[in-house]
Amino acid sequence: QVQLVESGGGSVQAGGSLRLSCAASEITFTYSDYCMAWFRQAPGKEREGVAVIVSDDSIAYGDSLKGRFAISRDNAKNTLYLQMNSLKPEDTAMYYCAARWPGGSWCRNLKVADFAYWGQGTQVTVSS
Repeated sequence: QVQLVESGGGSVQAGGSLRLSCAASEITFTYSDYCMAWFRQAPGKEREGVAVIVSDDSIAYGDSLKGRFAISRDNAKNTLYLQMNSLKPEDTAMYYCAARWPGGSWCRNLKVADFAYWGQGTQVTVSS
């Protein structure tokens, strides 16, 4: 059972930056073969896809997030990252790390139902 632990959330003012991390353990297969993603969920709203990475040349972002957010992974450390810049109050949400094996072009669709493993989430709060 893959374990995912997020960190790096916090409270920032609008325009600020945060870097989220997601450490994976209990990996059954090679970490680089997992499709890794970030989702977020604001109170009263559905969980939505933020970004997904299959490999360095296979990345996708949720609507309107590309340009402000950047997803990356360090396969040697089994760690996923999300760099968030120019944060807005509407970015306030619980951010979740998710994983699925095997990876593939299909996971670029960023669908919640496609991911089998989830972390507990890290809260991001952006004040105006």
